[in-house]
Amino acid sequence: MKIVVLDGQCLNPGDLTWDAFAAQGELEVYDISNPENVLKRSAGATALITNKTVLHAETMDRLPDLRYIGILATGVNVVDCDAAKKRNIVVSNVPKYSTASVVQCTFAHLLNLSFHLASHQAEVAAGAWAKSRDFCFWKTTPVELAGKTFGIVGLGTIGKAVAQVAHAFGMKTIAYGPRLKEGTQIVDGLSIDCVSLDRLARESDVISLHCPLTTNNRGMIGADFLDKVKPTAFLINTARGPLIDEPALADALNRGAIAGAGLDVLSTEPPGPDNPLIGAKNCFITPHIAWATYESRARLMQIAAENLAMFLKGTPQNRV
Repeated sequence: MKIVVLDGQCLNPGDLTWDAFAAQGELEVYDISNPENVLKRSAGATALITNKTVLHAETMDRLPDLRYIGILATGVNVVDCDAAKKRNIVVSNVPKYSTASVVQCTFAHLLNLSFHLASHQAEVAAGAWAKSRDFCFWKTTPVELAGKTFGIVGLGTIGKAVAQVAHAFGMKTIAYGPRLKEGTQIVDGLSIDCVSLDRLARESDVISLHCPLTTNNRGMIGADFLDKVKPTAFLINTARGPLIDEPALADALNRGAIAGAGLDVLSTEPPGPDNPLIGAKNCFITPHIAWATYESRARLMQIAAENLAMFLKGTPQNRV
């Protein structure tokens, strides 16, 4: 059986091994594949493994040997899953591998925003503390999280884990989701108020996005939403970039209508130099690394290999 990894470099830049895949068939690994070479590289493959390389129906039509597509991620938008189903091609993804790392990144952004860590470090490097007459120095007053309201958009596996950490900081948690019934709910032992999106915007001191991208929520954090938030609020996005209307957020940040944003994802990745959030006031952007800890990627690799093994046994797991 021929197994082709179309874009393996992001998952494995050299610190992991593909041995678990190689043990299951004839393996070819490519660091990255462009649209023009996907067909040539995929010819004769029974299994294709992809991270961000898009697989359209037209591509599947020209790969008669293809029986399995393994996605090296949780999101499945890179594969036309309806087309795969019609062609009896099994598609599997890797859920829940990065929960701990995404939670950690979420609070890394929040701690930076609340204590202004990056700006204070820059001031120290510029000599401002050395010139201070007092033993301590700050330009912007830090914010204590205890007692503040943490608003979670999307109360799935990651959202629930984020709620646990917010609770440990002494924060009140509220949540919004299109399927959540409004009212107080006990979630994993925590009391969480499930509210409307409008109420979450108005009451939250921290707003953190943990929902999948759908046709209905694209640009949900737009001008109307941002007009409702507190000027002292922080926005964090470790979910999907297109959830945010980027020009609207940049405008709100630059006007001081929102206190700051910590973003690990953008609408286009890598971003163009004209992205309005690059250089926006109090906007801190990390390059889609919430999932990228060694531990998280090792779990992804293991589960992805197990997905392929279970398909070969005739009992697919994590089937989309």
